[in-house]
Amino acid sequence: MTVSEQTTDRTPPTTERVLGENTAEWVLGEITAMLAEVLDEYGLQDAEVTMATRFTEDLELESIDLVTLAGQLQERWGERVNFAEFLAGMELDEIIDLTVGRLVDYVVAQLTTDDHDERG
Repeated sequence: MTVSEQTTDRTPPTTERVLGENTAEWVLGEITAMLAEVLDEYGLQDAEVTMATRFTEDLELESIDLVTLAGQLQERWGERVNFAEFLAGMELDEIIDLTVGRLVDYVVAQLTTDDHDERG
């Protein structure tokens, strides 16, 4: 899926959508759309984004781009998805090798955990 193929639907997720069987695919689409905005500044909006895509090696994002992404994540999902906290738990080499898939897994876990806690 290329970045330019993403929709701009920013409707907040419903419980069913977040906890459904296609959760990771949906979150990947949301994150890919966010990356489209960042990559558009570099003329790379057609970059291929998959779960294995690395932020620094494949997309050549710099630290300021990760700050922008952090803001987009917070705007989309609020404090449930704290990108800075997520990165703070990693070693430098893990951050350098960070994949979109690892971020997707983190977001899914945070959304699922928060939703479960609210019902409990």
